[in-house]
Amino acid sequence: MTSPERTEHLVLPGVLTADQAAATVRGIRAVQREDGAIPWFRGHHLDPWDHTEAAMALDAAGEHAAAERAYEWLARHQNTDGSWYAAYADGDPDDVTDRGRESNFCAYVAVGVWHHYLATGDEAFVDRMWPVVVAAVEFVLGLQQPGGQIGWKREADGTPVTDALLTGSSSIHQALRCALAIAEQREEPQPDWELAAGALAHAIRRHPERFLDKDRYSMDWYYPVLGGALTGPEAKSRMEEGWDRFVVPGLGVRCVVPNPWVTGGESAELALALWVMGESDRALEILKSIQHLRDAESGLYWTGYVFDDKAVWPEELTTWTAGSLLLAVAALGGDEATCAVFSGERLPRGLDPECCA
Repeated sequence: MTSPERTEHLVLPGVLTADQAAATVRGIRAVQREDGAIPWFRGHHLDPWDHTEAAMALDAAGEHAAAERAYEWLARHQNTDGSWYAAYADGDPDDVTDRGRESNFCAYVAVGVWHHYLATGDEAFVDRMWPVVVAAVEFVLGLQQPGGQIGWKREADGTPVTDALLTGSSSIHQALRCALAIAEQREEPQPDWELAAGALAHAIRRHPERFLDKDRYSMDWYYPVLGGALTGPEAKSRMEEGWDRFVVPGLGVRCVVPNPWVTGGESAELALALWVMGESDRALEILKSIQHLRDAESGLYWTGYVFDDKAVWPEELTTWTAGSLLLAVAALGGDEATCAVFSGERLPRGLDPECCA
């Protein structure tokens, strides 16, 4: 049972009290199925990326057994090619509603497994999940293009979609580095993964033309920083260029411009990206700005808010929104596992063509 004592490290003035943090964790736990699945909310679908994000939040809150059940769900229901489907109705593995297999959805398991290991030190867990991570990474790298970018997905019939998404590829960049960290911990070098991660980072940093033009979306703005491909002055410059375009003071971050819609998940992820850059003060202000999305009864957060109409929309309380907020708070609060995963500490960088030319 989650209690305020177990979530004291998630206290952040102006964002969460210990009681509120405990309520948010209970909210995620209430949605999780007995078999470990964590759908968006009960009656909606599960996708592998958001499922993993919620599991990571449980680990950040000390709910390691619940998080482990979430990863066991992934292990049990991985497809033979290393993938997972894009959507399962209410987390039911027998009720697949989207048989596409998205590359960034499948890669994210590596981030979750590494985070769980850092949180628990459970080497037996890593041993059990290593074949799952290997299969997932190989599926994803089967979609890597000659320019380094990762194709979006395979259709239900197996046809590859070679168009690449900058947000998805940036998330995969983080996942590949986590997979390499697991390989290093197991003393099983994966030089092909290192080359793939380096080529991907180069594409993100130097070749925007290799990705679909989605620059109206805030995720394309901050994800190259959050995923660790852009650092230092390049990261700082990118953030400053998009700040006034996407950030609505006092309300949060737009999902897409010019729509008058701020979303909790994007706002929390931006806060994480700012923390990665060392800008904790600005990260805190972003997290404070989205507390209007908190539902006091459940402890969860509304997905978004249409500020022109002053209306919550859509009317859904999603586990992944709550999960992303808890992870941002955990990073600002110094949680070791969360800090290590998102700061890049102990994560190999891959063999970067820029460095090796």
